[in-house]
Amino acid sequence: MPQELLTDSDAELIRQIRAGSADAFEELVVRYEHRVHAFVRQFCANATDAREVTQDTFVKASQSLARFDARREFAPWLFTIARHKCIDRHRAAPPAEDAPLPELTDENHPGELLARREDGEQLWQLARRCLTENQFQALWLRYAEDMDVAQIAQVLGKTQIHVKVLLFRARQTLGRRLNPDAAAARRVPVAAENYLAQKTL
Repeated sequence: MPQELLTDSDAELIRQIRAGSADAFEELVVRYEHRVHAFVRQFCANATDAREVTQDTFVKASQSLARFDARREFAPWLFTIARHKCIDRHRAAPPAEDAPLPELTDENHPGELLARREDGEQLWQLARRCLTENQFQALWLRYAEDMDVAQIAQVLGKTQIHVKVLLFRARQTLGRRLNPDAAAARRVPVAAENYLAQKTL
């Protein structure tokens, strides 16, 4: 793969892909494959499904790049496709109601252990269990993908106000789960706040 592709912007890579460059598409996949996989892994029953959904995401992206509006950002567009592919997979084979949630793999570790919890549970594992799907996705896109509210709104198909509400409620829910003490439940406890508050809305 030509070295100059490594420093090209996403928009430039897309321009080259439209001109027929297979190398440019390969570089785009390299840039986003692990990020997309980490996102879809949260909503797939197993690693095989996650790999297939990731692959389907890039297949759909390659088929749709001709219609992609180059004035928009690529990452939110790609994650929108990934989210739709997760929904398609879930509809095709809905999991049993009592099926255990998949374990997070090391590559998906958010970097902040909840040391205050006796069982050493990680923040994202807790979030996956106690948040609604929209709340979890909003939180993941905000803190794992560093997307702003407008980008998250695009991926989720929500208004920016709705996204802010989702993020607020997600933090409140995590706060209550991390520290059920009624007085402390009014705020996000320190263990989560140190991680989440690094970013702002």
